Amino acid sequence: MYKGKAHKVGAHIDTDAIIPARFLVTTDTEVLGSNCMEGLEAGWVKRVQKGDIMVAGENFGCGSSREHAPLAIIGAGIPVVVAHSFARIFYRNGFNMGLILLEVGDDAAKISDGDQLEVDAENGVIKNLTTGETINTAPVPPFMQEILDKGGLVNYVKDRLQTLA
Repeated sequence: MYKGKAHKVGAHIDTDAIIPARFLVTTDTEVLGSNCMEGLEAGWVKRVQKGDIMVAGENFGCGSSREHAPLAIIGAGIPVVVAHSFARIFYRNGFNMGLILLEVGDDAAKISDGDQLEVDAENGVIKNLTTGETINTAPVPPFMQEILDKGGLVNYVKDRLQTLA
């Protein structure tokens, strides 16, 4: 269960807006997080508190396949992104890096910047505590929840290999 303030961004936000190429000299999530969304708005991350939730329009994460984009969001302290839809490679990279992504279609428009949200990813329920509205979406599948629980695909595979040894 996650609870935080909604930070709305627009549609077709590409990976260069999430983390511009000039910051790709590291994979340190803290450093990447301190520059999250710099390609959209300088200093955007200063408005974010740990645990807040990003809300986006269509095709979030389009552009390059850089894993740095979900790492930057995680590094900014955002555990969940709710969007109308995600670019396919970003969707896969997000879960592989340990970022929860929930697609809600047109219901993304029901969330305003600054709304307080409560997200139950396991059951696919998003409660807007500001408006009282509930948005239902597909829950995170159990095998993907296992990846998230391990902190991403690398840790998941390491754990599985140790289990088999």
